[in-house]
Amino acid sequence: MLSCNSPAVEIYLPTANLSTTWTANNFYQFSYYEGKIMLIRETNVAQFTCGFYCKGIDDCTSYLFSISISGASNYVNQDFEVVWSANRDYPVSENATLDFTADGELILKDVDGSIVWTTNTAGKSVVGMNLTDNGNLVLFDDQNSVVWQSFDYPTDSLLPGQKLFAYQKLKSTVFITNSTILIGMYSLQVRDKGLFVYVESNPPQAYYSRLLHDSIDVKRSIQLLDGSFTFYIYSSQISDTDYMLYTPQETPAHYMKLMPDGHLQVFKWKSEEWTMVEDLTADSVEECGYPLVCGRNSICSSNQQCGCLNSEYFRLENNFQPNLGCSAITPLTCNATKDQHFIILKNVTYFTLIVDMYGVGIEACKQACLNNCSCKAAFFQHDSNASKGDCYLPSELFTMRNDNVGYSNTIALIKVQNTTTSHRVSHKVARVVGSTFGSSMLLLVVAIGFITYVYHKRKRDAEMEEEYLDQVPGMPNLFSFEELTTATENFSKKLGEGGFGSVFEGSLKDGSKIAVKCLEGLSHIKKSFFAEVQSIGSIHHVNLVRLRGFCTWKSRSFLVYDFMSNKSLDRWIYHGVRDHILKWEVRKKIILDIAKGLAYLHEECRQKIVHLDIKPQNILLDNEFNAKLSDFGLSKLIDKNETEVFSTIKGTPGYIAPEWRSSIITEKLDVYSFGIVLLEILCGRKIFDRSQPEESWHLLFVFQNCWERETLIDMIDKHSEDMQVHKTEVLEMLKLASWCLQTNFKRRPSMSSVVKVLEGGMNVESNLDYNFTDPRIQESTVGDEKDLTLLSPSLLSGPR
Repeated sequence: MLSCNSPAVEIYLPTANLSTTWTANNFYQFSYYEGKIMLIRETNVAQFTCGFYCKGIDDCTSYLFSISISGASNYVNQDFEVVWSANRDYPVSENATLDFTADGELILKDVDGSIVWTTNTAGKSVVGMNLTDNGNLVLFDDQNSVVWQSFDYPTDSLLPGQKLFAYQKLKSTVFITNSTILIGMYSLQVRDKGLFVYVESNPPQAYYSRLLHDSIDVKRSIQLLDGSFTFYIYSSQISDTDYMLYTPQETPAHYMKLMPDGHLQVFKWKSEEWTMVEDLTADSVEECGYPLVCGRNSICSSNQQCGCLNSEYFRLENNFQPNLGCSAITPLTCNATKDQHFIILKNVTYFTLIVDMYGVGIEACKQACLNNCSCKAAFFQHDSNASKGDCYLPSELFTMRNDNVGYSNTIALIKVQNTTTSHRVSHKVARVVGSTFGSSMLLLVVAIGFITYVYHKRKRDAEMEEEYLDQVPGMPNLFSFEELTTATENFSKKLGEGGFGSVFEGSLKDGSKIAVKCLEGLSHIKKSFFAEVQSIGSIHHVNLVRLRGFCTWKSRSFLVYDFMSNKSLDRWIYHGVRDHILKWEVRKKIILDIAKGLAYLHEECRQKIVHLDIKPQNILLDNEFNAKLSDFGLSKLIDKNETEVFSTIKGTPGYIAPEWRSSIITEKLDVYSFGIVLLEILCGRKIFDRSQPEESWHLLFVFQNCWERETLIDMIDKHSEDMQVHKTEVLEMLKLASWCLQTNFKRRPSMSSVVKVLEGGMNVESNLDYNFTDPRIQESTVGDEKDLTLLSPSLLSGPR
């Protein structure tokens, strides 16, 4: 269903002018359209319509701003197919608006005024918008040059003449209900070695491919060419092509789509409906070869009969829909590998076998899977010599296929968690307890004695911990639980809440306001609690939040800080969530404060203190907007004579430096995090933001592209006129950010050097590497968040 509002007249044109607004609503009904139409382009073979797409006819609760295709002269036919959408991750509500601003930017706003999507083309001399003959939505300038086009941001379809370049994606779309639209599990990409269709996992698993000659070193892309619609991966010219696939040539096709079930299909308009003319994956993928044809942890047999791997360890997600897959009865647990074993399945095949280990025995393959927590199964493939083969260790297990003929040389070893251990233990205990009445009474007495011992030991340990901290010179005040209860009015004024506790507002007897962080007593929380008390309890700096005191009571720990009236920095810098827009001078002061606080930690304390979790949520602002670093629960102390130490690195995804893989800890980790925060302050957006176009989700990609194209000015916070006025200073600050974000940590500046640059006493290094991309993101794909969440977030960050 398409619904579009024209601003004034009901004339359906393929172009639009600046300063135009459209609204998603049901104000006007024209046959199967609901609402007025925005743009229509009709050719002799197809009609393209631009507007708000609504899945339901009678109940439109969510909309996509989209382009759809239908047959020519199809005003009264409801068979419209969406071939592009701007906001399929974030459907908008009724009465959402699309503004084509006077500055030449398309901005999609939800009904609450929040920005969902934008073309980011303000100030680029855009004068109009056009829906072309091949369904491309184009913003053009006064020279009729393309400034922005929908063809550069593919979704799940490819239209005639549209190119899909290397590492761009088609991703399948799934409509669940009228109001729920999901991105599917399948994606298509062109890579250096050819065309691949994947099921999304970590890493992605390919089930269809067309490989190219390795000798050809060109920038790859695919294109459906008009007329014959030959499917190419080509070099620089159409005449210089690598033959790939052909679609039927007797009738021109209209579009190609990656379907929700993983099929790659080509469609044409025939007999007043869309007809599939070719399934491009069907030539090499059997029906049981699609990764999700039977869901996860399942086996597909002839006639697409779906079943679980083993009824003792797996059960159907839905007994009435076996194609939805199976789930483990007892999930795998990383810290219980001794209770894991393998189900052995022969005469099965898997849709992909990417070798992890060559020329090994089956036992080595099994052991490698046991030693790898993320491994869900081991596939051992061999030839006539079964003692040696290749080993594949997938981190996610999808549909396998039964080989009824028995020709497969693949053995599947499915890792499972023992489900009978607890039953065996219980049975053994029952036999022991039930042997004699006397022995059971003895066990009861021993148990009571043991519980009493543990209770008193824990009580003594808690008292010793309090006594120890109270005797360490320079430690902050040790508050009693009663004092904090009174100060916080029985913990009634909650400031914030996180995964490990809450923060409450309070006042001490002297009238000073405090913030009390309450941490529930998990063992790793206790370690972080002591780390914070010992690292900043005895140091004082104007740009560090002051730890006034602490308290331990039963299983709970409390940290008492000075109250920061303006809370954390993230409330002030991200467009869409900030309280108001900060002036440039205020932002400069905040940046300098952060740098001075880090310089003090790294260079002026008795031991170097590496914070390890610098991010806007951990930078607090007082009533004068002075910035102070907080949350030292992950901090690491390093002796002055040590240049680096090795330890497990934890922090917040997106702010962690690339060297986290090697577990090298130096103060340069904080320098990198500072560079990310600096970038966010200057750009007014988060490091990862799905409300942006897909290629701009990650700010580092945008930063790198702008360096290469010499368009850094486009990154400056567009919602701050004051920032635009001072853009020369902001550009210099972006250069400082690039210095801090060097991939090689040895090339990053010290924080004292950063302070000198900010105060005008030093210049930014000129010979910089502008490849800022985090290897984790580079190895995954643009817009894929999975690799950004591999590390544990800060234990103490969050509540304010």
